[in-house]
Amino acid sequence: MQIREYSLQAGWFPRDSREVTSFLSPFSQGGVSPAGSSNAVIAPHAGWYYCGKIAARAISSLRQAETIVVLGGHLPPGSPSLFAMEDAVKTPFGHLPIDSELRTVLFRELAGSDDRYRDNTVEVLLPMVHYFFPKSKLLWLRLPAEKNSFNAGQQIAKAAAELNRKINVIASTDLTHYGPNYGFSPHGRGALRWVREVNDANFIKAVEAADADEVLRCAEEDHAACSAGAVLGAMGFASSQGSSGKARGGPSLLEYATSADVDRNEIPDSFVGYAAFVF
Repeated sequence: MQIREYSLQAGWFPRDSREVTSFLSPFSQGGVSPAGSSNAVIAPHAGWYYCGKIAARAISSLRQAETIVVLGGHLPPGSPSLFAMEDAVKTPFGHLPIDSELRTVLFRELAGSDDRYRDNTVEVLLPMVHYFFPKSKLLWLRLPAEKNSFNAGQQIAKAAAELNRKINVIASTDLTHYGPNYGFSPHGRGALRWVREVNDANFIKAVEAADADEVLRCAEEDHAACSAGAVLGAMGFASSQGSSGKARGGPSLLEYATSADVDRNEIPDSFVGYAAFVF
């Protein structure tokens, strides 16, 4: 059996199962398994210290499913879709098996490639997946920031239906990366209010409206999201499931914050926005 080991340094998430359980138990509603009804969410992917509770709130709102599809990003337009090709991934709870049957179908349909790279967009969420869904399998897939990723989400729904597989989809993205640490400071030092009320707000509105073109524009032109392909994939999946959320077509915002909220003493020069949505 091929196991995908951790690629992230210690500190992104707890490595001890007891620490993970302590962190996530407030979201388990009386037991490990959540009692949610959603089949798709959007969650942030920074270290748990900064946005773990936001991500846990989203993931714990999902229903039980046979397979949890985690859509990551950090891929430019034109990149192939990247799949974890191992048999299982390592988490603090042991080995989380990968749904090789669903992967085989989608790898062919999406002209996939092996994800051999170090990246946080999927890995940082896997302890939550394994905690909340201990009997489920995983599909690890990263999608590029392009319109075809919406179609990829529809292909995920189609493949699951053909296999009679009950699945959930988690799309992984952070929002605006502002400041000198990220090479993006169009409004000068510490423009936290602009990020919250304009840049991130515009992206959130686009997601809530299920406007794929505007989601992609905000990500590309406004630098308002780092993994728009994952968001488009979730939107495509939801559109095929009749689970679009609000009457106008998009998901509902569960929570929004920034890394600056961790330390309220002063506005840092560099910070990142985080949002959680549920379909």
